[in-house]
Amino acid sequence: MRTLLQVLSEDERAQVHERTLSILSRIGVRVDTAQGRRILQDAGAQVDENTHIVCFPRALVEESLRLAPRHFSLGARRPGWDLQMNGGDCTLLIDSEAIFVLDRETGERRLGTSDDWLEATRLIDYIDEIGVYWSMIYESGEDGSTIADWVVYWRNLFRNFSKHVQDVIETPAQALWLLEVLQVIFGDKETIRRRHPFSYLLCPQSPLVIEGPYTDAYLALVGWDIPVATMPMPLMGATAPASPISTILLGNCEVLAMLCLIQAAAPGTPFIYGPALAVMDPRSGRYSAGSVEQGLLGAAATEMARYYGLPVEASGIGTDHYVPGIQAGYERAINGLLPTLSWPDILVGPGLLGGSMNLCFEQLLIDVEVFRMCKRAREGILTTESTWLENVIGEVGPGGHFLAEPSTVTGIRKGRWYISDFGMHDTFESWEDAGRPSLLEEANEMVEDILATHQPLPLDEDVERELARIQKCAQDSVPSGLRTG
Repeated sequence: MRTLLQVLSEDERAQVHERTLSILSRIGVRVDTAQGRRILQDAGAQVDENTHIVCFPRALVEESLRLAPRHFSLGARRPGWDLQMNGGDCTLLIDSEAIFVLDRETGERRLGTSDDWLEATRLIDYIDEIGVYWSMIYESGEDGSTIADWVVYWRNLFRNFSKHVQDVIETPAQALWLLEVLQVIFGDKETIRRRHPFSYLLCPQSPLVIEGPYTDAYLALVGWDIPVATMPMPLMGATAPASPISTILLGNCEVLAMLCLIQAAAPGTPFIYGPALAVMDPRSGRYSAGSVEQGLLGAAATEMARYYGLPVEASGIGTDHYVPGIQAGYERAINGLLPTLSWPDILVGPGLLGGSMNLCFEQLLIDVEVFRMCKRAREGILTTESTWLENVIGEVGPGGHFLAEPSTVTGIRKGRWYISDFGMHDTFESWEDAGRPSLLEEANEMVEDILATHQPLPLDEDVERELARIQKCAQDSVPSGLRTG
């Protein structure tokens, strides 16, 4: 039997829904995009153009929930790596947008660079447990990006990562260039609509605001069936009320408001429920990534998504500490276990420390190992006729042992318990003879080996030539003959 976790009762989930409908219809959401307000008004929402407040009738919310598909795939360039949403599996999505890096040679914290981004992207391309891309590190010194910068970024991204990409664009003008790049790599419009090789992350601002620029940028992609993951980040005690259930309620309001906009703009658009419900540290007012409530809220978000039948992108595996160690270990383990037991489609979190500000390559590998153990915990206790082994107990009898039993070998080989290859699992003497290596040293060696040997799936030569042409057009600031139909 699989391990079961429930943090919200059936009645509590129903109450979250009913109270959400009440808030959306009475209080509404501020929508900071004129195009978005027009779309919602045409769909039946009540719009106040003076305040930009939009109120959502119950019927509009329920129709939007009906229109959102329950099953779809997130495509990948690498064969066999399409992810089935609501398909019964769970993959990792690395945490993103760190400013600092823990240098692998010195251990010191420093500002991130483009080389760090490249290494992080190649590393997550290698790790099977990570099925979705986010940009892990923000390159310091960027004063803004030109179209040419974005084209170079996308070209390098798809060169070095071959699984599903989830990302954003900043302006509607960038949409045409992104679509051109996607067509060169994946095929025509209908292929992109069918395969969904790229999904878009939208983050409503808490409390109760649909922001303008990134939403307008997404709306420029309407018609291409680009899946949307909606991730408001209400912070309990700061941008959300000071209770877990009210934080869940607020996040649900923000997700469903965005769902209404997306479905009104293009009915049937694939939609992922993904609030990153978080907690303020009352001692400082900062985001507390290591709070145990982080894991509980990630589990609750998964349960609310399942209440609606929607695919879910949950958050967890956080820590307040700035370096790998005991505190980072126990905080990340508990905050990884709870949402994993709820079993989202996608779990966000590995690789960053200090409230998601510091990238640590070694921590990324440690977090993946934590996830493997959490997955085993979720699998629970297998009970089939062949696992009770009553006959073996009878044959061995009192005072015997089971080391030489064929069933023991079978159990090991079939993975009936998790046997880790990571860390120290030998005698004290063996550890001493090896020079008392630390887990961090082992992880560092693994990172260096992966980066030295892993070769991402290359792009075809004709694709590279076409991307080079688009890049030159962007650098020359002239149209590239974009195919947008």
